[in-house]
Amino acid sequence: MTQLNKKPILTVEQFENLLVYFSNSFIGKENEDDILWDLAKNCISKLGLVDCVIYVLDKQKNVLVQKAAYGPKNPKDKNIHNPVDIKLGEGITGSVAKTGNPEIISDTSKDNRYIIDDEQRLSEICVPIAYEDIIYGVIDCEHPEKNFFTNQHLKMFSAIASICAVKIKSIRANNALIKKQQKFLQIKEEMLALKLQALKSQLNPHFVFNAINAIQYFITEGNKKSSLEYLSIFSKLIRFYLKYLEEDLVYLKDEVNMLNWYLKLQELRYSNRFKYTINIDNSSELENTKIPAFVIQTLFENIIEYAIINQHNNQSLNANFKVNNNNVILTIEHKYDAILESEIQYSPEYRTQITKWQDQIQLLNTIKNYNIEKHITLIKDNSLLKGTLITLKLPNLN
Repeated sequence: MTQLNKKPILTVEQFENLLVYFSNSFIGKENEDDILWDLAKNCISKLGLVDCVIYVLDKQKNVLVQKAAYGPKNPKDKNIHNPVDIKLGEGITGSVAKTGNPEIISDTSKDNRYIIDDEQRLSEICVPIAYEDIIYGVIDCEHPEKNFFTNQHLKMFSAIASICAVKIKSIRANNALIKKQQKFLQIKEEMLALKLQALKSQLNPHFVFNAINAIQYFITEGNKKSSLEYLSIFSKLIRFYLKYLEEDLVYLKDEVNMLNWYLKLQELRYSNRFKYTINIDNSSELENTKIPAFVIQTLFENIIEYAIINQHNNQSLNANFKVNNNNVILTIEHKYDAILESEIQYSPEYRTQITKWQDQIQLLNTIKNYNIEKHITLIKDNSLLKGTLITLKLPNLN
């Protein structure tokens, strides 16, 4: 029979040297598992013990997970023999993890909380790995003999657990910071992609080529006034897009001007197939009101393209902006001659643009927490469709 090392007692100097060694061994390690295995193999082993398991608390599942071991539970390398999970509050380890209080069990046969893992042992010591009331896990050691563990063991394990907890806290904080930085970079990339996508949507070749063709048409027809008006409005739109390409927000007054220019161009382009009005409640608030850039025009573009695809006649677009301290509410009433719902057509290009706009809104809500909302109500007369009422809620970001 192998003789067990009874109650190994370290001198103060030996123990201090062990703590220094243990602390130095952490230098350069930024992986939690490496820290725990180093604790088990290079620290616990030097205390002359026969069995030790280190648990980490999984807060999501509310269980203790065996992460490192020394003795029979660790047959070789960094492997744990038959790893088990223990629910928080169950067994001696679960109780210590729940209360945060270390325990020495002199005779486990008399403690009904004792859970047999690989084999029955009569002594157990369990110490929480904790820092500032945060429990990260526990160090659990067992011994075949009764009354094996002493208060000196408790002091040693408590000191070791404290050092381990500080390092785990540092690693997790560092990992959280790295994750936050990565998320920030991801958000910046997504926002840049969003702006480019929005600009691409505003300046899509179809719109630009049609604008140029319209100018060319007015020139060839000798309509100097219309050609100059169209060119002037088109140039204003281009300057607006380029001005706000680097910006997340736009003044509402500028957005209203842009919308006027855009709708005027579309009105000229489609030979007066629709009329529009733009009204602003609380117009005095326009000067200071800001909203997310590159949102409104895309919505109007989708409305107009949808109407043209379905050959709606006698269209009217009535836009109303209502400003309050928290939100800008845009209500769009789009009416046209009644048509059967069964006659409605959808084009793949139109559906793609709608999807992109919805993705744009979802991304803004996710990244910026803007809480942008859109609601659509169909204006119907029995089976006839006579228009839509669209409400868009935007944040007032003055």
